[in-house]
Amino acid sequence: MNTITRRATTTDKRTRQQMSRNNNNNSKSNHNSETKLEEYKIAVVGGGGVGKSAITVQFVQNIFIPDYDPTIEDSYRKHCRIGDQTCFLEILDTAGQEEYKALRDAYMRSAECFMLVFSVIDRRTFHELEEFHDQILRVKDADEGHVPMILVGNKCDLESERSVSTEEAKQYAREKKMLYMECSARKRHNIDESFHALIREVQSRQKPQLEQQSRRKRRAICNIM
Repeated sequence: MNTITRRATTTDKRTRQQMSRNNNNNSKSNHNSETKLEEYKIAVVGGGGVGKSAITVQFVQNIFIPDYDPTIEDSYRKHCRIGDQTCFLEILDTAGQEEYKALRDAYMRSAECFMLVFSVIDRRTFHELEEFHDQILRVKDADEGHVPMILVGNKCDLESERSVSTEEAKQYAREKKMLYMECSARKRHNIDESFHALIREVQSRQKPQLEQQSRRKRRAICNIM
């Protein structure tokens, strides 16, 4: 499933749409053949030009998209092994442009966890994170730290152009109770690791709930006996 995007006639956009459709079809087929998969829905958010699509396509297809082509919303699916669990990920590559701000509530409501992306060479995109973060909490009706998120600084391979230090980004992540990683979509550095860290964060929050449900079931069985 790939939604309408702004410049659907460009070569890169057609390629990305075809990759998304092919990946979704393959994932659906594989998903139907699996007996039990844990499913997670991730929204990749951040300002325009930070590399959200490049990160997502690198993770799903092992391909780097060098040119910036604004996205409204693309959806990708991928199976992966995280720890001892086989997972089925649905990834929403979202619009960062201000003109699509009204669309954010819908995908934020549907997503389970969030990857907040900024460019380490563009300080403006770092400051834009606050608005995305606050909107997620508002839509989810949640307090800070109660929604699984990871902060990702992209383009860390361009060290000579850096305008946001690693320590400054880490401090912001600590304040917002988020994980933090730096990656390079171009070099495929920390791409898988960023997605896997986010899913492990979701799993760690689910574990106490699952243990509580298990205890309730055991108590119910004991009461019946």
